[in-house]
Amino acid sequence: MPTNADTHGILCLGRLYCDLLFTGLAAMPELGRERFAEGFTLSAGGGAYITAAHLAACGRRAFLASRLGLDSLSCALEAELAASGVDLGHLERSAGAGPQPTVALVRGSERAFVSRRAGSARPATLDAALADRRIRHLHIAEYATLHEIPGLVAQAKARGLTLSLDPSWDDSLIRDPGLLASCAGIDLFFPNEEELRAITGRADVEDGLESLADAFPLTVVKRGGAGALLAAAGGLRLEMAAETVPVVDTTGAGDAFNAGFLDAWLDGHGHRDCLATAIATGSASVGHAGGAPRARRPETS
Repeated sequence: MPTNADTHGILCLGRLYCDLLFTGLAAMPELGRERFAEGFTLSAGGGAYITAAHLAACGRRAFLASRLGLDSLSCALEAELAASGVDLGHLERSAGAGPQPTVALVRGSERAFVSRRAGSARPATLDAALADRRIRHLHIAEYATLHEIPGLVAQAKARGLTLSLDPSWDDSLIRDPGLLASCAGIDLFFPNEEELRAITGRADVEDGLESLADAFPLTVVKRGGAGALLAAAGGLRLEMAAETVPVVDTTGAGDAFNAGFLDAWLDGHGHRDCLATAIATGSASVGHAGGAPRARRPETS
């Protein structure tokens, strides 16, 4: 008979990237000039993998539904993925899935990114993953993935899964007028402040939350160094300050935050405990380069 641990897994869906992280920049690059970074790290990236890796580090069964290429950059991630603790049984290997690199330039708390997407966001394994009886919850790591897979929410709901979404920033989609309609049925919404403003068209965070009151049962706004704000059905509002910690790289901190919140939420903890766990998990992730837990990754810097 399946145990609680066997049936309370989280499926993380989204693109898998090879992150090339340059840290310790004295200044951001200018056209025609070369800058030198103090450190460099090559690691697996993308919100789905980073969230799954932090869930695995928390002891939660985490599954990754994604696509990995056969190119040299994709193959360079194999050792990290194998050591991550994430269940890779629903990972598709395909020549059309790569390379998907992201170059991240980090100067203090500032970051700049350049990414390349390859192929479809929908892994060939998705139907089997959603039917996996070990999985209780689907976390969609960016709205771009949801946008590419119409009917995803209904399909997951038909399987009895709860769902969460981190919209993630995409210049071409973040102000999509159909975004909220596409999200109907999502149980937890995890935007950051900038994403919330773009989606709602409201400059004030409280106003933005108010405008989403009928769209999501639970919205958690990530505010970086300012902490987080939670809004639940019935008008509940909770605000919590961030921890003061040394910052090396904030890449993936929001995805780590998501993992902490989801792990506590699925265990039935109250909103305040979920927020505290999320902030602790996100804060712990900024002390090293790369989004996944440090112990799960080989060091290259």
